[in-house]
Amino acid sequence: MKAAVVGSGGWGTALALRLLNNGHDTLLWSHDPKKAERMTMSRENNRLSGVPLPPELEITAREEELSDRELVIIASPSFPLRQICARIAPYLRENAALISVTKGIEPGTLLRMSQVVEQETHRPVTALTGPSHAEEVARGIPTGCLAASTHRELAEFAQDALMSDAFRIYTSPDIVGAELGGALKNVIALCAGVSDGLGYGDNTKAMLMTRGLTEIARLGVSMGACRETFAGLAGVGDLIVTCTSMHSRNRRAGILIGQGKTPKQAVEEVGAVVEGYYAARSAWELSRRQGVAMPICQAAYSVLYEDADPREAVASLLRRQRRAETEDAGWL
Repeated sequence: MKAAVVGSGGWGTALALRLLNNGHDTLLWSHDPKKAERMTMSRENNRLSGVPLPPELEITAREEELSDRELVIIASPSFPLRQICARIAPYLRENAALISVTKGIEPGTLLRMSQVVEQETHRPVTALTGPSHAEEVARGIPTGCLAASTHRELAEFAQDALMSDAFRIYTSPDIVGAELGGALKNVIALCAGVSDGLGYGDNTKAMLMTRGLTEIARLGVSMGACRETFAGLAGVGDLIVTCTSMHSRNRRAGILIGQGKTPKQAVEEVGAVVEGYYAARSAWELSRRQGVAMPICQAAYSVLYEDADPREAVASLLRRQRRAETEDAGWL
């Protein structure tokens, strides 16, 4: 099969390598001609140091080269996603299968990433998400992800294209839950990093992760997602890997904030897109729109956008009114 990946960051490049290793004729497209030329010459992506790019992997910045591809994976960061999709849409073949692997919520519209892709390309989209650091996927370290679509045949097409001995893909019809889990866990991971930066321990991080997942699931159910999705790869799986690994840009940014850097300084020092920074505002807006309580996301918003002190934000969470852990404790 002829496949392409739109977006030459670490995740897009890792997925291109997976496609290539599965025997697909694979093209990696970059929005930046200079970057495409540099990667072509060096056969390396600086986001994946030490991972060679085989000569069989085509690298280009020309949209017209996408026109004969049966499968197109869109791996742009969230903030330019709409512009990237509008740029490539005229060059996509009519029956090309599209997979969105971007995790985020569009500012303003509060649309999920697959919805943005669908609006710009006018075709159904599968979302691929789960606990998947690009650095590990590129090296063939065993990884599991979820392909979610309201169209079973599209989810299974993505599964067949990407699945291998080192990359296991499950399918799901719950694209709402899959994408919300993938986007909002970045907010909780940023909070977990702040906790680490403040010098708190494992107990604190475990509390943030479990209560954070409760918030995400509560919001997801209010938007039509299945609660069970948040107990799977797109929910607790992605949350664990992002909150505990130094591969996570969100956690690294949070650590810097906990150590005293401003959010802007932390994002700049990480030197790559920190999706949790943008998702925190979207989570806050969604919680207000849906009428869903999300105190951890509210605290993250106050630290990132209202200059709240991180230590005081933690204290305010702990001082909240007493309550049972579950929505219905079952007592008479």
